[in-house]
Formats: sequence, C-alpha cells, structure tokens
Amino acid sequence: MNPARPSEVLGNICQAGISEVAQAIAAAKAAFPAWRDTLPRDRAEYLLKAAAVARERIFELSAWQVLEIGKQWDQAYADVGEAIDFLEYYAREMIRLGTPQRVGHAPGELNHYFYEPKGLAAVISPWNFPLAISMGMASAAIVAGNPVIYKPSTITGIIGHQLVEIFREAGLPAGVFNFVPGRGSVMGDFLVDHPDISLIAFTGSMEVGLRIVDRAAKVYPGQSNVKKIIAEMGGKNAIIIDDDADLDEAVPHVLYSAFGFQGQKCSACSRVIVLDAVYDRFVDRLVKAAKAYQVGPAEDPRYSMGAVADAAAQKSILEYAAIGKQEGRLLYESPVPQGEGYWVPLTIIGGIRPEHRLAQEEVFGPVLALMRARDFDQAIEWANSTRFALTGGIFSRSPEHLSRARRDFRVGNLYINRNNTGALVERQPFGGARMSGVGTKAGGPDYLLHFMDPRVVTENTMRRGFAPIEADDDWIE
Repeated sequence: MNPARPSEVLGNICQAGISEVAQAIAAAKAAFPAWRDTLPRDRAEYLLKAAAVARERIFELSAWQVLEIGKQWDQAYADVGEAIDFLEYYAREMIRLGTPQRVGHAPGELNHYFYEPKGLAAVISPWNFPLAISMGMASAAIVAGNPVIYKPSTITGIIGHQLVEIFREAGLPAGVFNFVPGRGSVMGDFLVDHPDISLIAFTGSMEVGLRIVDRAAKVYPGQSNVKKIIAEMGGKNAIIIDDDADLDEAVPHVLYSAFGFQGQKCSACSRVIVLDAVYDRFVDRLVKAAKAYQVGPAEDPRYSMGAVADAAAQKSILEYAAIGKQEGRLLYESPVPQGEGYWVPLTIIGGIRPEHRLAQEEVFGPVLALMRARDFDQAIEWANSTRFALTGGIFSRSPEHLSRARRDFRVGNLYINRNNTGALVERQPFGGARMSGVGTKAGGPDYLLHFMDPRVVTENTMRRGFAPIEADDDWIE
C-alpha cells in the first residue's frame, strides 16, 4: 500500500512459509555446482546485463519507490542508480578477483591463489533502500558464485519482485536467484538455521542482526560450513558544528542529512553537536530553515518530506519524539497533513545530553537531537559516546580540528563539510563498526571477499620429465 494513502492498494504479495523456503533452498542447492563452476567473467556478464535492464527501466523503478515506500523523487532515483552501480562495480570486481594470482617466486615451485564461492546465501533486506541494498547484497553473492535465497522486507514486496524481473530478463540461470517474500516471524529462523545455508547477508536493525549472529553460531546436523555473517545494523550518527563553521553551508546540509526520506536512513544524522560559541546562532538559523520543509505525499515534488514507512514506524517515532520533549526542549515541530497516511512531524529537540535516550537509541525517523558542547574536545567525546559507529560529519574551517576529527571521530564513514548521507559505490564504500555492523564496506574493494573462500594450489615443478607451462592458467577455468 501507499504509506501516504494506505487505502490505495498497489499490489498483492504472496507470503512464503517454511515449505516454500525449503523448496527455494533445494532449488539453490541443485543450481550451486554448475553456478560455482561458471567462469567468473561469465557470471559478471549476467550482472552487466542486469544493470542494462535496470537502466532502461530507471524511471519506472523510481516511481515504484515513490509509491510503495514514500521516497521523494530524487531519493528514489538515487536508490535505483545505486542498484545499477552495485551491479556494474561488483561485475568488474569479480573479473579482477576471478583471475588466479601467482604468489611466491621460489624456484621449482608454482603457487596459485584464487577464490571459490562459499555456498548458499540467504539475503535479508530492508525496506528503506529496497532496491539498492537488496541488489547490492544479492548481486555480490551471485557474482561470487553463490545461489541466493532472497527475502525482501514485508512492506516493499513489489520492489523486491523487481529483482526477479531484472535477473530474469538478464537470463540468469534457474535456481541462482530465489524469491521468498514473507514475514520474518514465520520463516526467518528457519532460513537462518538451515544447515544448507553457508552465509547470511543482512541489513536492518541491531536487534534482529544480533539475533541472526547468535542463531548462526549454532551448528546443526548435516551442516558443512561455519556460517558467515555480513550485517549492517544501523547507527546514531552525529554531525559536529565547530565554532568557525560556515553556517550557510552547515544548516542546509544538516537538514538534508536529518530529514531526507523522513530520516529513515541508517546513515541519517540524528544528533547535531554544536560548540557553545555558535549554538544559539546555529539553532536560530536551523529552525527558520526547517520551516521551509513541507510534509505531504512523495508523489508531489513540492513536499520535502513524505509519510513514514508504516503504522509501526509512525508509532515508534512519535514515542521517541515524546521522550525527547521530556528529556530536552522542543524547538520545532512541523505541521502534518490531516486524514489518512503515516504522518510524522519534522521534530527538532534541544538540550539533549549523552545520557539521554534520544542521544543513544536509533529512532529511524525525522527526530533530530541538538547537543551543546563546551569545546571541541567534548564534541568529539560526545560524538563517540554511543554503541554505534556508522557515519559522522563535521563542519569546520580549522585544519587542526579537521585533522583531529579524521583521527579521533571513530566512524566508518566520516564526511567533512558536506552532508553525511548518500554514499556512492566505489567512491565512498559504506559500512561501520561496533554495533553498526559485522563485515567490511559495501561498494568497496573488500566486499566480495565475504562471499568466497580463498584457495592455494602448490605444485612441485621439478618432477623428472615434466615442466608445466607457467604462463597458462587455463587449468583454473
């Protein structure tokens, strides 16, 4: 349904149960030997074909995001563009990694270092980047040689099915990509626990991610692999406003970081730590600028913010806003449309300190906490004071403070004098540490390594009567 108009039904999605997931796993298992032995370059070609399909359909795919999850047009287009970038980047990376490397130079010995896929991959995706993150995780697993069992979010099932359409049009062999929409409460544990699953790629909440990590640690009868977990689990991201910051630059970038797509990004700014000397001036300008943000249906480009994902998200965000009003002081709350729709006001709350819940817990909505730091040392301390370490930002003209932030602001992606969302594949590989995730950065040179095991073959070339042709690596193909 359309979150701005829940009475508008956009489509009907089947709900897979345990028996359907078991069938999908069986299909993936049957497809694995042939897909594993398909040349890396040939696997990459399927991703390049899929990218061409998505590029041809980019406006339609964007429109579905506007309707099904309430993304503004620019946000929706960027999501589809990121999905295309993942397909093309991981295809190129697999061609690079798929070439066996000779290691060592000892005479009489030939060593080759190469990779093979781990096995069956469960891909569990979120609703907030329903095409980009889904495609990133699925395409990485597929191009590395692992058949996928893909579970989309329950509230973006139409967009999830677009992966089926894209891969089908690209000619991907049967059984390599298997679509199992359904409720995690029904089939999530079965998928994670299944002994034929070798790796799990997950993006979502910390609570669910940690549950997956815990359950995946158990080895079940018939299981031949220790399960590999790749999990991105959110953040409590801060932007520091130094006392010499250019507020003309800082204010619009903070608003975009905090309220783009209703603040429903794991990278979104949810804390602004402002140095005492400029706090009052920054707050005054931020609130005045925030009043220009209008809330309404994402289909209409006049609105800067749309409806949140669903009724559960609406309830949770409003509860956090109420907590923030008790812990701090309400600085601004925007008007919202009346009538149906999952509307939440743009909310800015001042007077928040590190011990407050609004400074520690992920809200995943348009609620921004402002914190007043006495100096730069305290600002850095407060920025690092949560369990998360995903994104962060700083606005400053001080070379000394920027150097200090590079060293001591401990997040996976630090943005200097710009917004802290919208990481681009290859240019800003994305991912964090601590409770923000397990694994390296999506869209970066290490990511595909999660989905493969390295192997080394060593040959004694001093055998009498035989000398291998060392330049010929066709054996690996």
